[in-house]
Amino acid sequence: MDAVAEDELHDEIFPDIPAPEDGGPWQAPAELEQHLYELGRSGDVLGYLRAVAAEGVYYPVLLEEARAAGEDEYPMLLVDVPDGRTVAQVYTSGVLPRPHPQLVYEYATLGALARILPGHVDVLFINAGTPCEQFFQTDDGERQAWLGLHDDHFSPEELMDRTVTHRTGAPAALLHGLACGAHLCHGNGDAWNTVHWHGMGYRGEVQRLADYWGVASREDWLGVQERLLNREVSPWHWDFVLGGRGTLARERGGGRVDPALWRDWVETTLRANVEVPENDPEFEAFVVELRDLVGKVLRYEARFRADGLLPPDGRVDTIAAWDIGRASKMARWGRGARYATEPEMHTAIERASRTARDAYGSWAEFSAGYVLGRCLHFDEEEFGPWYTDVLEAHRSLATDPDGPWLTVPFAAE
Repeated sequence: MDAVAEDELHDEIFPDIPAPEDGGPWQAPAELEQHLYELGRSGDVLGYLRAVAAEGVYYPVLLEEARAAGEDEYPMLLVDVPDGRTVAQVYTSGVLPRPHPQLVYEYATLGALARILPGHVDVLFINAGTPCEQFFQTDDGERQAWLGLHDDHFSPEELMDRTVTHRTGAPAALLHGLACGAHLCHGNGDAWNTVHWHGMGYRGEVQRLADYWGVASREDWLGVQERLLNREVSPWHWDFVLGGRGTLARERGGGRVDPALWRDWVETTLRANVEVPENDPEFEAFVVELRDLVGKVLRYEARFRADGLLPPDGRVDTIAAWDIGRASKMARWGRGARYATEPEMHTAIERASRTARDAYGSWAEFSAGYVLGRCLHFDEEEFGPWYTDVLEAHRSLATDPDGPWLTVPFAAE
């Protein structure tokens, strides 16, 4: 079944954001648009283009055309105005409208736009229908200037590893679930609280899901989304091992659990609950792997405590956050690729929120669980970028006054 067929039809195709009725200053939905607004008011057109070049823009495309486009084809919804000119409308991320079931937005840098904008386009209108709108000619000289600005100001690395907050007005019921995906939002440079998700543009979102998740259809997305929400993507034995320590601690009234006792519990419990032929080599290797996992967890936790991810006596009791955080983003990625309807995305985000609150008591606990899951998945005790990048995300999210962890209570109110 096609998600588009189930999606709600509405008329929010282009942004329509009026200026304040009293003529006072406008408060933009995000820092970039606020900056563009001020540059426009001051007449700094070149500064405006510099800011756009650093971030990139989104252009509208009919969904049917976007799906049919080849790798080197770039369809674009253009507007012919009464005086005979053809206008291309593009927008920065903070003013993009609610996703429409028949129209998508594609991302382009200003340099890419100089190359793919059809030759018959006369005017480039940036952020039309908003207080930060500006229009530009599109002749060869202007396009050459865009290429130069792109070369001077665009850096993909500068758009990543940052905490971004928009003034979205997202309902409280969704904010906690959105915040569960904040690690990934920080790494990708996305606004953590954006409900109207466009991500890397339609093509980029489809490609992201295909490349990293093997998701190429609505059915694929539904399956992966459900498995993440049910915490079935990460290996079961990670939480089995962590849970053994919790069981031993409760049996002994709390306190530190001896690692040797913990390893023995893992082996004894595993052998008691798995029926395999005696001396099965694969099973014996698995037992060794799980016993070794105890030491790996302890070494990661020691590093976490040294780096402030855990308090001096802290530990990680579950890596549930690793699946929950990705589930929160998977809901948005599915929406961006038009595999998910808007209600489905909302439901998945709300489920991620409930699951997180069932598993953890604070954002700090959630973050430590997420980081350990990511490290067990990718890092192999190298303490390389798979660890250091998410450690930086943790520190930013824990201290940014506009970020999710200082603005959204973890516990339900």
